[in-house]
Amino acid sequence: MKTPKRIEPLIEDGLVDEVLRPLMSGKEAAVYVVRCGNELRCAKVYKEANKRSFRQAAEYQEGRKVRNSRQARAMAKGSKFGRKETEDAWQNAEVAALFRLASAGVRVPKPYDFLEGVLLMELVADEYGDAAPRLNDVTLEPDQAREYHAFLIEQIVLMLCTGLVHGDLSEFNVLLTPTGPVIIDLPQAVDAAGNNHAFSMLERDVGNMASYFGRFAPELRTTKYAKEMWSFYEAGTLSPATVLTGEFDEPEDLADVGGVLREIEAARLDEDRRQAARAADDAPPTKTAEEPPPPWMQ
Repeated sequence: MKTPKRIEPLIEDGLVDEVLRPLMSGKEAAVYVVRCGNELRCAKVYKEANKRSFRQAAEYQEGRKVRNSRQARAMAKGSKFGRKETEDAWQNAEVAALFRLASAGVRVPKPYDFLEGVLLMELVADEYGDAAPRLNDVTLEPDQAREYHAFLIEQIVLMLCTGLVHGDLSEFNVLLTPTGPVIIDLPQAVDAAGNNHAFSMLERDVGNMASYFGRFAPELRTTKYAKEMWSFYEAGTLSPATVLTGEFDEPEDLADVGGVLREIEAARLDEDRRQAARAADDAPPTKTAEEPPPPWMQ
């Protein structure tokens, strides 16, 4: 096939020998199968910001480091230079996350190189050498669902031990290979310690896994792995060897029911006062008795 323009620099540098076929096109990138010597790999070509639909939401970017204050100011202002820097930071986040997680033993595609907005990485294949299917495209037996769910919980723990939360984990970005699931698509990965939204994203990731695998093993839907692993993480005791149960008892002293009721009552009184003020403003003026004209007008 014709070589996409964005991949030409990789061919010129000898990183890629040939582009074989397109693999998929998503909200943020187009992926091609390429030949590198005797190996088949993937080339992920990131789309330009104005040509993709995935929004770089502020909650994902919180806590990400920038090179210098000039870059930070430009990104905040949204200037042309700032938009380019934001785009580069967004792409670099996935590259950095892949190298970091692969080194920690997390099942992600092995990254090889990154050049001119193109990420060269492992082709995650099925038993026939073709691209592996997504979880969303397979039907599982209950025991398989339990096995894969347990494996992915372990992977999420490994990620959290490295200080990262995927941030967008679902059945659409997990591939199923003969040796088990592989997690993909990490440009939105967040720093667990530096992002105030990290726990809510972790809870959503874990919840998505429970919801999907719960289709085949319904008992998984009621598990509470996110809160359990986060409690260990906050205490500084989470490790790859931590044994999780999927159960978590909420501390009773965290719920201030009386305080909540007081807030509700205060809000109700405030609303009553606002309604009364509006009613007073909308009411027609009160008609008063006319006074007789002064003597000099009579």
